[in-house]
Amino acid sequence: MKKIRIYELAKELGLESKVVVDFLHDLGADVSNHMSTIEPDIANMLREHYAPDEEVPHSGAINDDESRVIKVQKRTREERKVKEPAPKNRGVKKGGEPRSASPRPSSEKKPKVITLGEQVSVNELAQKLGAAGTEVIKQLMKIGIMASLSQSVDYDIAAIVAGEFGVTVAPEQDLAEEIFAEVCEDPKLQMARPPVVTIMGHVDHGKTTLLDSIRKTKVTATEAGGITQHIGAYQVVYNGKPITFLDTPGHEAFTAIRARGAKATDVAVLVVAANDGVMPQTVEALNHAKAANVPIIVAINKTDLHAANPERVKQELTEHGLVVEEWGGDTIAVNVSALQDEGIDELLEMILLVAEVEDLKANPSCPARGTVIDAKLDKGRGPVATVLISTGTLRIGDAFAVGNVCGKVRALINDQGETIKEAGPSTPVEVLGIADVPEAGDIFVVVKDEQTARQVASIQRGKQRDRDLSRFSRVTLDDLFQRIQEGEVKELNLVIKADVQGSAEAVRASLEKLSTDEVRVKVIHQGVGAVSESDVLLATASDAVIIGFNVRPEPNARKAAERDGVDIRVYRIIYNLLDDVKAAMAGLLDPEFKEQVLGRAQVRQAFKIPGGVIAGSYVLDGKITRSAEVRVLRDNVIVHEGKISSLKRFKDDVREVAHGYECGIGIERFNDIKDGDVIEAFVMVKVERSL
Repeated sequence: MKKIRIYELAKELGLESKVVVDFLHDLGADVSNHMSTIEPDIANMLREHYAPDEEVPHSGAINDDESRVIKVQKRTREERKVKEPAPKNRGVKKGGEPRSASPRPSSEKKPKVITLGEQVSVNELAQKLGAAGTEVIKQLMKIGIMASLSQSVDYDIAAIVAGEFGVTVAPEQDLAEEIFAEVCEDPKLQMARPPVVTIMGHVDHGKTTLLDSIRKTKVTATEAGGITQHIGAYQVVYNGKPITFLDTPGHEAFTAIRARGAKATDVAVLVVAANDGVMPQTVEALNHAKAANVPIIVAINKTDLHAANPERVKQELTEHGLVVEEWGGDTIAVNVSALQDEGIDELLEMILLVAEVEDLKANPSCPARGTVIDAKLDKGRGPVATVLISTGTLRIGDAFAVGNVCGKVRALINDQGETIKEAGPSTPVEVLGIADVPEAGDIFVVVKDEQTARQVASIQRGKQRDRDLSRFSRVTLDDLFQRIQEGEVKELNLVIKADVQGSAEAVRASLEKLSTDEVRVKVIHQGVGAVSESDVLLATASDAVIIGFNVRPEPNARKAAERDGVDIRVYRIIYNLLDDVKAAMAGLLDPEFKEQVLGRAQVRQAFKIPGGVIAGSYVLDGKITRSAEVRVLRDNVIVHEGKISSLKRFKDDVREVAHGYECGIGIERFNDIKDGDVIEAFVMVKVERSL
């Protein structure tokens, strides 16, 4: 007989999938999640066990299944006793007589961990240690420090002294750190919350139309050109259960939120058009969802068209690591037609099924916390932020801190444009009353009063200034080995861009073979074409190094990489690429020379002259110098590298031409110059390494 999936059986029995999975675990069955399959005889046993007309035995008899569960629980208790033996001679006096059962006074117990600031007075340190001031002074004298009770010592010295008393110290958190720190909620207070779903996919594959079909509204028609121009958050109810949808302009916004440390999505729905198949932006969206480590459901849209071929879409998805259920994988794929309202119910059922397995919960009774999905400056209403509440309940009048700004809730507006008084977990809501416009991805936290909110915002602004002065150091090939040795890097994340798909596949396969025990090479995205700003954004969020093979970064991507400290490496020979990565992993990379781009010029017209071709060019940025090396780019793909043979302004030879001027450029042994080509001038600069 055919095997049955756990979620199908659970639906048949009217149970949650998690209940069935837990029961099978107790029986010792090897199942991983609701997508696992079980034998028909086990399914029949479950049907009998959960039969509605089954009488509960009152004789005290225990069936075999319950007996096995009890044995497991008993064994667990016995193992716990072995791991935690009672102290020797506990409860026995020296003469062998039983001790009194009264516990030791709590005043005799010394603290295990204390928190200290950057500076602490000796007297305060003694009080926190529960020791006499003279004892602390003695310990200070032992390490060569003379200090009275009123004098202060720094954190490191206090930590040494505390160690002599058997006490561990931890640095004190400032007010902002305490406010924004993750709160460990009491499981007893948590309740089920709606799932948050992000719609992702290629442009014009029907993301917003699908959401319109779900909401039974028409958003697309009101947008310029029918393309989503904003981030929207909407909530729908299906079978009595609410679901929150985020409709984003693209995966860049999704990753921008994640880059700021926020996890705003529980499930990603990847929309793929059945007539187009998997497109470049589909692959990018897929890799962004994988990097965020969220469950993915594939919605194969436009199945009503004559050119639709869902099977081809499933085949293409397997090439990118997504194998659908009917092909033996664990990825849910649903055929839908957003225009015809077909398959929508099945898609919503699958979303609720995945949410049930994820067991999403939150505490609605605590102070509200959330994530800024979008923010704008409205002419009539001032700064407005779309906030997705993750836990707690937000109410009008609440004081809050968000990013570097603060405020007090003046009004709450839901996705239908209605004014509401409160918003619970997984509810998207527009918040009015913010002092300034926050950034997407900022954490939103309700505090006790406006004074606290202002203090937190002030502290956060100071930290932002410090971050601007000293940028966060991201992983680069130059310092990779040192960070491996320090235990900071377990995986080397890479983004690969190449001129053709075959090259990208070859580079990926070669790099993944370099994984060692110390570090694993992980390619989080590969694509064809120039290194784009989206690639830099993904690398920023995932702390990745970008590898370009036979392509160059776009100007905006280069600026973004310099701003965010992302390492971009470009190569033309695969052996050099592999040697650099291997050397970096082994600690042998010696960056003696580094490329410095001087400027870029665009070819406006090519002139044939005796002995060659002169490129009549306009300098777009930087400068072109006679001594520089150049590369010719055609659609951001390198077609030639060489040296300048001549550089002229009108009829005069010149040493350099600055930005905004026209010039004639001759390139040694290269005459295939075409209008529109970009000539990039660069020099190799020696990098002095500090020992």
